[in-house]
Amino acid sequence: MWKDESLAGKRVLVTAGADGIGLEITRAFVEAGARVAVCDVSGAGLERVAAELPGVLAVRADVSSESDVAALFERVDATLGGLDVLVNNAGVAGPTGGVETLSLADWERTLAVNITGQFLCARAAVPRLRQGRAPAIVNLSSAAGHLGMPGRSVYSASKWAVVGFTKSLALELGPQGIRVNTVLPGAVDGPRIRAVIAAKAESLGKPVEDVTRSYTSQAALGRMVTMRDIANMVRFACSDQAASVHGQELVVDGLTQALS
Repeated sequence: MWKDESLAGKRVLVTAGADGIGLEITRAFVEAGARVAVCDVSGAGLERVAAELPGVLAVRADVSSESDVAALFERVDATLGGLDVLVNNAGVAGPTGGVETLSLADWERTLAVNITGQFLCARAAVPRLRQGRAPAIVNLSSAAGHLGMPGRSVYSASKWAVVGFTKSLALELGPQGIRVNTVLPGAVDGPRIRAVIAAKAESLGKPVEDVTRSYTSQAALGRMVTMRDIANMVRFACSDQAASVHGQELVVDGLTQALS
């Protein structure tokens, strides 16, 4: 990665930062010299972060819980003394299937984590970010946040909501010097997408290999993106290199025009 010292010493919170994309984002900020806190619902993931990155504050919290978020930010205040960057990464894949097969509980849980969680964390973060150094928020959306996705209607709806939330926050907070952007990953290679592919194959009655090919061929580059691709974009969006990047949909999907 390019040499950039603007993130050194910055106080960063990454939600769902103990596994998958979140862990890779956490690593990228640590490499940049930032002081990082993460939250996650996975006890095993938090233990892994503590072992691999002992300087990182690791807190168990469900971002869809108002009380968990309040306690999380109290820990951030006590340990970091404030906040300069919020990365709203927490999200769930939600159910796979036709709309008539979805339960209300699955619908509400997906929205609770994917968009209400971002609201709760942003609401808590903004008063702290106003006191921060070149503050920034990055909300994780998805290529499904600007494209429809058959069989994944609640996930797609939640990720479109993230884009609208980001655009509104950018207009609201820009005059206060807080930059807000959203990153839209395409299909990201890893265990989570493999689970989604398996669920979709089962719901369609197709071989997993066929559904996998549809995911790898839907991008013009002919491959999935990597977790480091996403971490690089998040880190860039929070750095001084992106000082005038604001209110943007930063798409990292190898040029995907339609989702399978």
